[in-house]
Amino acid sequence: MITKVLIANRGEIAVRIIRACREMGLPTVAVCSTADKRALHAQIADECVCIGPPPSKDSYLNMSGILAACEQTGADAVHPGFGFLSENAYFARLCGTCGVKFIGPTPESIELLGNKARAKATMREAGVPVVPGSDGAVGSLEEAKEIAEKIGFPVMIKASAGGGGRGIRVAQNMEEFENAFLTAGQEAMACFGDGDLYLEKFLVNPRHIEIQILADEHGGVIHLGERDCSIQRRNQKMIEECPSPAPIMDENLRRRMGEAAKTAVQAAGYHNAGTIEFLADASGGFYFMEMNTRIQVEHPVTEMVTGVDIVKQQLRIAMGRPLSLRQEDVHMQGHAIECRINAENPELGFRPSPGRIDSLYMPGGPGVRIDSAVYGGYTIPPYYDSMIAKLIVHANTRQEAIMKMRWALAEFLVEGVDTNIDFQLSLLHNKDFEAGNYDIGFLDRLIK
Repeated sequence: MITKVLIANRGEIAVRIIRACREMGLPTVAVCSTADKRALHAQIADECVCIGPPPSKDSYLNMSGILAACEQTGADAVHPGFGFLSENAYFARLCGTCGVKFIGPTPESIELLGNKARAKATMREAGVPVVPGSDGAVGSLEEAKEIAEKIGFPVMIKASAGGGGRGIRVAQNMEEFENAFLTAGQEAMACFGDGDLYLEKFLVNPRHIEIQILADEHGGVIHLGERDCSIQRRNQKMIEECPSPAPIMDENLRRRMGEAAKTAVQAAGYHNAGTIEFLADASGGFYFMEMNTRIQVEHPVTEMVTGVDIVKQQLRIAMGRPLSLRQEDVHMQGHAIECRINAENPELGFRPSPGRIDSLYMPGGPGVRIDSAVYGGYTIPPYYDSMIAKLIVHANTRQEAIMKMRWALAEFLVEGVDTNIDFQLSLLHNKDFEAGNYDIGFLDRLIK
């Protein structure tokens, strides 16, 4: 049984988890760096422990400091949120060694699914569709060249331990391949401490469609439908929708993707919340890309459409309880859109804009949700991501949701730092976006 939860994160996701714990009657412990002592999550938790100086490596990645905070406060569970230590198998294992429940999958599942090459091989064996490519990590440049010739160009080179758009290169032909392979390996080693690479056939203009799953420790697995996350800039998501507006998406495809996601979860022996990411082509074919073994930034759109509180489900699963839902209990109602509001300047290459928020007004009204941790007078530190808020709307139809998001963006006022609000508003007025005619290359082509 869990009696007190420490949230090993910051910002809006820490606030989101604290609120879910509060509704379930669970006391909470926040951790913060010295730069975050006035942060919202540090103020609203029942207790707060400062665990180090501003750099992430000395604070939010400080495993010993986090576990010492658990011992100091009596917290017997850790929720890692997303980013930081959320997909770190060593940390998950260390929690278990210290008698602290890690609210997430087992270390073994994190290791398996965190290695993209091993995960892909596991999915192939389970019969889940995968993009043609190498069987695991490639051993040398020469082997990689042979595989590239076999699957045909263009080819995507990806870090086995990758994430966040790093360690990825696309080679259009053999002339580009060697340099792309070497630079991807160097970046992978620098970012992840692991230079292993694998190859995939590069799908031209696919959509990024992911399936949200929940799996308990008793063999129960359900999916909560799909999210379309194809509006991306350099592999970083900006707008997410539920359900997908893709012309190919219908109940039959949704069912097949959902069943494939459940098969993937069972093949990996996975439990807790997770997301299976697929690439889908114009013919309705879909291919496993990777699995995220944590809560996703964009989880609110699924919550708005299904009415399922995913964070509460994570807590229930971690307590050893069976799922409170069956697949037939999941119904998708209406349409939800999320825009990520960041402190950045789109006209200057999306350069981050840390600083003091002098004035702040956030929109509201029926079907409008804000997940945020900022307030008027708050100073956005330069050490972490630049997110100000996630703005989510829900309506009966997609067109109504688009209209609601336009008005919500127009009402959103932030003074003191640059934001991407006007840029997001321009996307909501784009005719191709309005028609649902976009793919993962849409945004990069638009701002080129």
